[in-house]
Amino acid sequence: MLKVGDRAPEFDLLDQNGKDHKLSDYLGKWVLIYFYPKDDTPGCTKEACAIRDTFPSFGKSKTVVFGVSADSVKSHKKFAEKYKLPFTLLSDESKEMIEKYGVWSKKKFMGRVYMGILRTSYLIDPKGKVAKVYENVRPEKHSEDVINDLKNIE
Repeated sequence: MLKVGDRAPEFDLLDQNGKDHKLSDYLGKWVLIYFYPKDDTPGCTKEACAIRDTFPSFGKSKTVVFGVSADSVKSHKKFAEKYKLPFTLLSDESKEMIEKYGVWSKKKFMGRVYMGILRTSYLIDPKGKVAKVYENVRPEKHSEDVINDLKNIE
């Protein structure tokens, strides 16, 4: 897992529309990268919709928002259209970025242990360094926490 002050690892992934995105393309801007387990599941939908509903506040601070999971571009497109998500979803089917950011880990649910994506987010500063790490986020409240932090940082 990355720590505050670490350089955020570069990535090169496709979004829900097949457009290529690299972290280096966003130097000079704040970037929120939120990792989530799976499109169209209850917690992930709550988190995405909460970010959607507060999205104008991210625009005010000129913050770019990326949701990242191992789902396909096609799955992301369906999810984004179904919930009218105004931000970018990145597809990391190879889990290369997910592993670089340290969010592929053992998880436990109802006594079963398995590998999965941790619900973790990183706020990246305009120089490409980790400014804040959010672990075990509460889906419905996460976007408000980030917006409050952005107000205090700027």
